[in-house]
Amino acid sequence: MKRPAVRITDVAALAGVSAGTASKALNNTGQLSQDTRERVRRAAAQLGFTPDVRGRALSSGRTFTVALLTTDSSGRFSIPIMRGVEDVLSAGELATVLCDTRDDPLREQSYLRSMVARGVDGIVVTGRRTEPRPPIDVPLPVVYALAASTDPADASVIVDDAAGAAAAITHLRTLGRTRIAHITGPADHRSAVERAQAMTTLVGEPLFGEWSEQWGRQATDLLLRSHPDVDAITCGSDQIARGVCDRLRELSRAVPAEIAVTGYDNWPVMALASRPPLTSVDLRLEELGRRAAQLLLEAIAGTPHHGVLELPAQLVPRESTLGG
Repeated sequence: MKRPAVRITDVAALAGVSAGTASKALNNTGQLSQDTRERVRRAAAQLGFTPDVRGRALSSGRTFTVALLTTDSSGRFSIPIMRGVEDVLSAGELATVLCDTRDDPLREQSYLRSMVARGVDGIVVTGRRTEPRPPIDVPLPVVYALAASTDPADASVIVDDAAGAAAAITHLRTLGRTRIAHITGPADHRSAVERAQAMTTLVGEPLFGEWSEQWGRQATDLLLRSHPDVDAITCGSDQIARGVCDRLRELSRAVPAEIAVTGYDNWPVMALASRPPLTSVDLRLEELGRRAAQLLLEAIAGTPHHGVLELPAQLVPRESTLGG
């Protein structure tokens, strides 16, 4: 015989709450304690409860779908952010749709028209750069992640780049490094400029160039010609730092015994493959995505956030400064 379908009232009874509370917990809405939400979710999992998505959408007027609009075709930044978004949204049985605009304004407008027509509940806007961007014009809740909206009334979640760079300097000084230089990316990138400005009391001027290993190698030669006695090099990205480490090794300059090196972004592909593995500043992109999703859910529920929320970065020490 076919087992009767598990109902929301069955979940509520097992969790010891009302059906309304159980529904709010599973939809990640309402003002409920985390303990109550977890109790309801455990009850739902134990009973094998499967929400009726179509019925829920019809009764609520929502699609329980959120769009992630990005300019980051490679996924370097958008994929970790999307993982964080999905961590939050999946608890409420919401789906995430990835829309890659490829930095094309026409493609972006096409996606926006399509998402509005499909009735998505809201949109998270992100990309691969941190420069504030113009707001999108849609009749939906929107949250900006990594790059803030130029409209101060919008909800934006960004990384505190300056504090992350300062943490790298503090780490090096704690290790006794005093002659510290800085190599970074293009001078017209906000992230490169902010990270360089936070690097106070440097040896010489910051060297601006490209986000590449090749630039890291070239800049190392330029730096050592003018400042051969540096004992630490901070870099604006892990790609640059890996190039720096490679060139120092070719020049028989030991890392970190002679010159300590730090990266930025904590991108495992670069930071862990470097020789030695890089001390780096982690942008905590998944947490950025989680916070953006939480703000979006609050906006969907009728309590939007206004202004910029700045999240701290985290220094991750490894052998390029600590040895071993």
